[in-house]
Amino acid sequence: MNNDNLRLDRQVCFRLYTAARLLIQVYQPWLAQLGITYTQYLVLMVLWEQDGLPLNAISRRLFLESNTLTPLVKRMEAMKMVTRKKSKDDARQTIITLTEHGRALQQQASVIPDCMADVLHERGMTDEEFAAIIPTLDHLIEALNE
Repeated sequence: MNNDNLRLDRQVCFRLYTAARLLIQVYQPWLAQLGITYTQYLVLMVLWEQDGLPLNAISRRLFLESNTLTPLVKRMEAMKMVTRKKSKDDARQTIITLTEHGRALQQQASVIPDCMADVLHERGMTDEEFAAIIPTLDHLIEALNE
């Protein structure tokens, strides 16, 4: 029985998993300086774009289940980055709002994208190569999210 289709080097999923793991590893030193995890960074980026969102809107934006996001946001609240309040319009919804500390982290984090670009350049990747990946990944996410 030939199982060439099960060879690791033929798997897109392995490449995506490895690339994601290594990319997050590169982010780690900058995130550690901020005292946050990569997933907390993602939540903060969503709130920096639009503050005061319901938890389920953040969940949809990050493609995370709310039962995954809830404990993360509770930790962020304990760290004084966000507050959680019931919506005035719908008591079933929890609104997540940045604190002063959460807003201040945006300024500190603003250097991270350029630092990441520098690392990629140092490792031989061009801006064009990196930018070319984005539409393909967006299409893959869209296809898998159906």
